[in-house]
Amino acid sequence: MTTKSNTISMNILMKVFWRSFLLPACYSMDRMQAPGFAYSMIPVLKKLYRDKDRRSEALLRHSEVYNTTFAVSPFILGIATAMEEEAASNPEFDPKAINSVKVALMSPLAGIGDTFFWGTFRIIAAGIGTSFALDGNILGPILFLLIYNVPNFLVRYYGIKLGYKLGSNSIQNLVAGGGMAKATKAATILGLTVIGGMIASLVDIKIAYVFKSGDTKLEIQQVLDDIVPKLLPLTITFLIYWLLKKGVNVYWIMLGSVVVGILGKATGIL
Repeated sequence: MTTKSNTISMNILMKVFWRSFLLPACYSMDRMQAPGFAYSMIPVLKKLYRDKDRRSEALLRHSEVYNTTFAVSPFILGIATAMEEEAASNPEFDPKAINSVKVALMSPLAGIGDTFFWGTFRIIAAGIGTSFALDGNILGPILFLLIYNVPNFLVRYYGIKLGYKLGSNSIQNLVAGGGMAKATKAATILGLTVIGGMIASLVDIKIAYVFKSGDTKLEIQQVLDDIVPKLLPLTITFLIYWLLKKGVNVYWIMLGSVVVGILGKATGIL
């Protein structure tokens, strides 16, 4: 059991929480986010290990390779804190288990974090923010920042408290109950739905060319809209996606889009 002198207070836990925002500030090419993780754990290690040698060992332990979505890192930091607390007070506890749990958590939580924050909240925030910004409304950038950062902050804040409370058994509870798979699937569906809406509302490509034969006029764009509304934006989106999957550099794709747009306007096709 953890002794009272080694109990981590909420004040120390909040220090770890605020330090977690600096995880990407010192990104290592070989250890990725490990320097930031070790930096975040320093208040805990100072509290738990009065002996400098043990503190150095713990600091080196948290300097091993680490990488996951930034928003979910406080959850792992909370679990690591609970395990370090046990390691400091229980001689039979194997400190190697701490890194084992961190490694086990990184990939599944990155899958959830990336799906929610990069694939869902960021897209929703960009879609809503851009819609307002296109009309010159100052709410555009404000809503973008709020929609993305408020969930980010809340997940960080409650994540570190939940991780510390549940300790090393938290991920097993999520997996056993199927909660992780369900959350990932739900976020994926929501993200794809939002992407579909963004294609229809934000990708604006129209055929300006009108075919004429005597008194007959045929508007190509009208024909396409009668077949499938927004067919051209959807086709272009899938074309760009296909090029990205083929490994074409994104800068070449952007340059090609600009050139096609200029030529299309100059020739009256677009």
